Amino acid sequence: MAYYVILSTLTDEGRRTLKEKPNRILEVNKEIEKMGVKVKQQYAVLGPYDFVNIVEAPDNETVMKMSVEIGARGSVQLLTLAAIPVEEFIKKLR
Repeated sequence: MAYYVILSTLTDEGRRTLKEKPNRILEVNKEIEKMGVKVKQQYAVLGPYDFVNIVEAPDNETVMKMSVEIGARGSVQLLTLAAIPVEEFIKKLR
């Protein structure tokens, strides 16, 4: 399994949805898991992004499909970064 960091920014539509239904975040997490992407950690943040998510998926293609599906809804914009655990990174450098 691979790890990814997903930085997300809500659109105006997404903000309206969350204001009316805050639990929508948890519903989307369940939908994402059905796509093969497991949410490991999730944070609401201040600054240019609204959320930081650490997810686990079998491969880049799975994350790509999830990103297109979620992004196509028009409520959020995603920036996805592949992540390597530091221990693994150090091991590969040796």
